Amino acid sequence: MLNYPIKFQPILKDKIWGGDKLINKLNKKSDLKDIGESWEISDVKGDVSIVENGALKGKSLKELLETYTVDLLGKNNFANFGTNFPLLIKFIDAKQDLSVQVHPNDALSKKRHNSFGKTEMWYIMQADEGSRLILGFNKTIDADTYVKLLEEKKIMSVLNDVPVKKGDAFFIETGTVHAIGAGIVLAEIQQTSDITYRIYDFDRVDDAGNERELHTELAVDALNFSDEIDTVRTYTSEKNKLNNVVKCEYFKTNFIPVAQELELDYATADSFVIFMCVEGGGIITVNGKSETINFGETVLVPATTKNVTIKGTCNLLEVTV
Repeated sequence: MLNYPIKFQPILKDKIWGGDKLINKLNKKSDLKDIGESWEISDVKGDVSIVENGALKGKSLKELLETYTVDLLGKNNFANFGTNFPLLIKFIDAKQDLSVQVHPNDALSKKRHNSFGKTEMWYIMQADEGSRLILGFNKTIDADTYVKLLEEKKIMSVLNDVPVKKGDAFFIETGTVHAIGAGIVLAEIQQTSDITYRIYDFDRVDDAGNERELHTELAVDALNFSDEIDTVRTYTSEKNKLNNVVKCEYFKTNFIPVAQELELDYATADSFVIFMCVEGGGIITVNGKSETINFGETVLVPATTKNVTIKGTCNLLEVTV
């Protein structure tokens, strides 16, 4: 039964900084207000994805991992991760600025939380005029200076603002201080981890008047205080080609502008494939079985797949491990 393009039910998260673009632009269905995140493929405990289509409809991603193991993941991924899915795939809508934060690396995450670290990348799907990201420091500082600036509420003075537009891509290694600014919708690809150290939250309060927890002491050991962190990724945009955006030890992401029809050969690959539609729409066919993929949708193709045909006019992110 593991022989078709698999969709999962989006897991929607309301956030203090969320908006309505995931519903109004990406066509997610929810009565919640302030939707900040759509978890498209997740193996995070308590938030495991459920299949939305086909013969496996209603099955959880965990059930698929335990039943199909190598056939779903690939031999190397199964050897490294067992029946755990290595990536967490999201769409994010920031109506307001997200908190300034940092993610710990694998070693620190394992020691403190028995978790993976959280290396991630962002692809900008839409950005209001004047939108920006915070990525790294604008000058190298030390831990004592960092804590002092936090106490004085001056931390924003040493953070690096990066203006963004549709199509921009960024790679955020663990240890990089970062935040998504207001007015941005993006695709996020990351290690399976929900470990975040919140550094600064603009003194916001929730509906009950409470500020969100900060993780000042935990973050000190996790941060890279250098101002020489390379986050911006440039890439080509050749039609019907795999244009590499990010290649790291945790995942590889290609940008694919599909024009009419494209055939992809995965006969020698050893990984599942994830397609995220970041513009337009099309039809993905695997083993004679077809599934639509529209703007804001995600499809998983099992590792046993030899060939994939995509028809339509769309921009896709292709993600493998």
